[in-house]
Amino acid sequence: MADIDTFLDLVKHSDNIVFFGGAGVSTESGIPDFRSTDGLYHQHYKYPPETMLSHTFYEQHMDEFYRFYRDKMLALDAQPNMAHIKLAELEQAGKLKAIVTQNIDGLHQKAGSKNVLELHGSVHRNYCQHCHKLFSAEYIKNSTGIPHCDDCGGTIKPDVVLYEEGLDNDTVQQALYYISHADMLIIGGTSLVVYPAAGLINYYHGHKLVLINKSSTDMDSRADLVLHEPIGQVFAKITL
Repeated sequence: MADIDTFLDLVKHSDNIVFFGGAGVSTESGIPDFRSTDGLYHQHYKYPPETMLSHTFYEQHMDEFYRFYRDKMLALDAQPNMAHIKLAELEQAGKLKAIVTQNIDGLHQKAGSKNVLELHGSVHRNYCQHCHKLFSAEYIKNSTGIPHCDDCGGTIKPDVVLYEEGLDNDTVQQALYYISHADMLIIGGTSLVVYPAAGLINYYHGHKLVLINKSSTDMDSRADLVLHEPIGQVFAKITL
């Protein structure tokens, strides 16, 4: 309990907070992560999820890619949990300056957050590879087989960063700016093993580094405060 009180006190006395989050932020909204016991890596498909979400697989087995993508990556009915809601409230209060997320589900925006830097893109943006017309996640969900543009017939690709693809440089630069200027950095719901995203925390130079994750990470020893608790339960205690 003392650790939670310390966390709440740090939030109370900070006004330039940046939040860096991973898949664990959305598990309380019913979206499976990758590495926990009930995550995607522990479910059985014809190919491993990491293979199916690679650029090579997308190019070579597009039908199979979209079957998995519709089934497991488009959780369009999911609702924000207390972590998403409280982060939006902190931003509204002027205390939180940016959310840097590895998630592609759009739940931060659904909760009302405005300055969300999506390192791995978003399922809510999809574009025709030929004419670049944009399509919604619902369009992809309701399509069958390989989705095609209703204007030119081109193939539609989700605006998500697949394995083997690079991160968007502008998004990374913005993330570096906010993290390096933060007086408090909260890292939540990530095992900090996916690079280059996990390397961004090296740019934080303050003394209020908080790690909130149900399991321990290799970065725990570097944090000023570690909470091995469900992130939604921790954030639910924040009052403004």
